[in-house]
Amino acid sequence: MDHRTFLVLAFLFSNTVSQFVPPFTEDCRTAMYPPSGPTFRGAVRWYTVDLDLPPSKRWAPLIAERKNDLVSMIQAIKDMANAFVPSGRLIELVDIALPLMADTLPSPFGEEIKGIADASGVPLGEVVLFNIFYEVFTVCTSVVAEDSKGNLLHGRNLDFGLFLGWDVKNKSWTISEKLKPLVVNLDFKKNNQTVFKSTNFAGYVGMLTGIKPHMFTLTMNERFSLDGGYIGILEWILGQRDGMWMSFLTRTVLEKANSYEEAKKLLAETKLLAPAYFILGGNQTGQGCIITRSRTLSIDVLEIDPKLDRWYVLETNYDHWKEPFFLDDRRTPAMRCMNQTTQTNISVSTLYDMLSTKPMLNKLTTYTTLMQVSEGKLESYIRDCPNPCMPW
Repeated sequence: MDHRTFLVLAFLFSNTVSQFVPPFTEDCRTAMYPPSGPTFRGAVRWYTVDLDLPPSKRWAPLIAERKNDLVSMIQAIKDMANAFVPSGRLIELVDIALPLMADTLPSPFGEEIKGIADASGVPLGEVVLFNIFYEVFTVCTSVVAEDSKGNLLHGRNLDFGLFLGWDVKNKSWTISEKLKPLVVNLDFKKNNQTVFKSTNFAGYVGMLTGIKPHMFTLTMNERFSLDGGYIGILEWILGQRDGMWMSFLTRTVLEKANSYEEAKKLLAETKLLAPAYFILGGNQTGQGCIITRSRTLSIDVLEIDPKLDRWYVLETNYDHWKEPFFLDDRRTPAMRCMNQTTQTNISVSTLYDMLSTKPMLNKLTTYTTLMQVSEGKLESYIRDCPNPCMPW
């Protein structure tokens, strides 16, 4: 979605939620950690994914427990689709065409998606749709920061559901609310040893947030572009399949890369289906960067640089060398809070404070994740944004 399209949609949307007048900001929050109070809906449960199992069996225990939440989420997607195309033809197309797509996905993703469909009883095409949704609709805030002792911290808010159904009564995004019960923490193990950890949605096999303990941390944010994810998906359906799905690449890097530099190279050089920002943190001083990607090229790499007093890098959904879209400026207040915190005082606690400050916390925010690479630690919390709160 380019800025012009976003602007039109934003003004149309403003007729529905005219009580919100952007920008809505507040003073940088403090003492929000440990999480509690009205912005904290709950901690995220842990599950194990056994990579030694056949791909079709890996997700079965998790899906057995979260089946009803997954069915509810996919029904919400179907309801939204039927609202756009009341004839039901769109869902009919999903059920006919997308199952064929599962056979075209690289291993092990297609096999895992089929296993999720079998375990949940949800039609395969609808599980495929759930797994490609995030290529075009994610809006986030991610930051990697280095403290005064050289330790790297990585935090992110995962915002999802923009323009996907506004609940006027509850003043919330329908899809965002349906996603929150699906948030899980996953420990991917091989030979009974942790390979990587991730915060994810049950039934979704790609990765948006993860840590390779003691090596690197990684998050992915959407990059708006006319040459967006929907173009790549269409090309894939039509048979042009030389690009990598963003979230599949992220998972592949978490699973296979064995250093910060190896991860950076893969993220910068692999051809993609959609433009993206990859926010990568390492385990040594200066190892933190934002990789700005087109579908084919690495456009820019912005790195932490202690010599330039750049002790953190922060990404929302706009190129760092350009001004953010005026209706969606989360970057300026986020940087203000980081600068007020200072490198001396940055910690998991103060990082959570920044991510709890509006508009970084907004009606789209589903979860907040905090990662400490040196400790191999990932912690996540399901979030709420009490009114008054910006829709994004």
